[in-house]
Amino acid sequence: MAAIFCVLALSSLATAKIASNTSRPLLAADIILGQPLEGFVSFSIEFSSFPDFAGNRSNPNKFSNNLLNNLGYLTGTKPYIRVGGNTQDFAIYNPNLTIALNGTVNATRSPDYPTTIEIGPSYFESYLTWPNVKFTHGFNMGGNHDNRQWDTLLQTAAIACKTLGRDRLHWWEYGNEPDLFSISSQGPVRPSNYNESDYVAEWLAGTRAIKGVIAESCPDMLSNETYGYLAPSFAGVANALNAARTWAEGLDEDGTVRYFSTHNYISGATSPGVTLQGTLMNHTRTRASVEAHVSEFAEISAVAGQGLRQIMGETNSLYNQGKPGLSNSFGAALWGIDFNLYCASVGIGRVHMHMGTNYRYASWQPITTGLTVAGTKAPYYGNIAVAAFLGNLRIEPVQIAHLDLAASEPNATDADVGVRDSAYAAYVDNMLTRIMVINMRAYNYTLNGTGDLDTPNPVPRKTRTYTFGVEGFQDGREVVVRRLYANGSDAITGITWDGLSYNYELDLGKPVRLRNVTTGEKVEVKDGAVEVAVPDSQAVVLDFDTI
Repeated sequence: MAAIFCVLALSSLATAKIASNTSRPLLAADIILGQPLEGFVSFSIEFSSFPDFAGNRSNPNKFSNNLLNNLGYLTGTKPYIRVGGNTQDFAIYNPNLTIALNGTVNATRSPDYPTTIEIGPSYFESYLTWPNVKFTHGFNMGGNHDNRQWDTLLQTAAIACKTLGRDRLHWWEYGNEPDLFSISSQGPVRPSNYNESDYVAEWLAGTRAIKGVIAESCPDMLSNETYGYLAPSFAGVANALNAARTWAEGLDEDGTVRYFSTHNYISGATSPGVTLQGTLMNHTRTRASVEAHVSEFAEISAVAGQGLRQIMGETNSLYNQGKPGLSNSFGAALWGIDFNLYCASVGIGRVHMHMGTNYRYASWQPITTGLTVAGTKAPYYGNIAVAAFLGNLRIEPVQIAHLDLAASEPNATDADVGVRDSAYAAYVDNMLTRIMVINMRAYNYTLNGTGDLDTPNPVPRKTRTYTFGVEGFQDGREVVVRRLYANGSDAITGITWDGLSYNYELDLGKPVRLRNVTTGEKVEVKDGAVEVAVPDSQAVVLDFDTI
């Protein structure tokens, strides 16, 4: 099952011929149709930031809940929340602590989050503030050289299982990025010769201890449907530990790994040469980054069998919490759409976009701090566009195909075809339902990208035309066009999806229709094809299912 491509070499025209019915015989190289899991659009929240994002029982964070509700409305399931990250391996339980979390920032280790952390009983109240959300709780495996680590594991396992119960628990996680334990930039917590066998022995001992606590405290949570782990939650595919070797060493000896969870960042916030156009708004680079994980999973599947699904348990644009002007820009929102949908097209079942308080790549800032005001950030609009494109996965399971524009137009005079743009098709019940087009050619709204809004860029914004042959649809059929809009790739405000704003200051993140944004656009199928114009730095969904 795949898309069919034909070639038309016109510099201003990207042309792809795709099947309206995936059961038709296909002529081009096969493309896997990935089927996303429920809650495909999900989040990972830094352990130390979770109380900020969720609040507590007396003061729940309604803004965050509204943003989660928006996504749940579109996909049929509110996002799954993984509570973890580096700080889960720094968190020590103090039963006498009267506040949720007491953290100390050591700027030489990390300026963005505390690396000395105690949590108290009230930390777990944050799991009770968001209705109809399932969580993965991350346990401390790294230890941070604190001799209270094991007691913390046993104590928090009992509290977490009682708080979450069967209704709120998704799965557990034991350890964040253990492949960096011996080489971490925050300070190694294992010896330099720490290997896969050491890790597996430690993981099995810890998870068996957790199970023992749950057997005493929450005995109704030990069935295959209620007990299991995301693992191994490695930082990447080429660090100190190899994921496939952990399976060979017996990681899933107890049969408790429910999803192969991996982490991904396209590059680093301070990596040399990082740019918006070259690093994030670059479909070729995104494909290569995701494909490395697909190849890794193929190795694991050879050992683990075919029943295991792969997810991105933590991911975002640039590690070290993102770079200002890049990770918080509209261009990053376009990257997020491309990254998420490419993951969906190659079989990665769910993507947890990572966030933390004051993080530059966060989809929203949950509270006002001395560094950042509460608000909806540009990447959230990318999350919304992905959710809208996927549709309600509970009632209409969708399959996603990547449309390789470079393959469809190998003789194009525009060398950026397939590098600066991408496209995806969504099929429901084997029928073409939606097409997503992402034009990632950077357009700076401000002059030279300086951020000076009083000096807009005098260069006109170019528009590119995309044409898709859609077999099986009658000429004259109307197709609804929905646009993700901003003034340019460097914009960090003024973003809308289909004329809707989700800004904090309008209605605390609930969708608000803006009167100054055109909506209701339609195009028609003509001569067996549909054509849409997409300005540089914009994404568009063609919806065949709403007429």
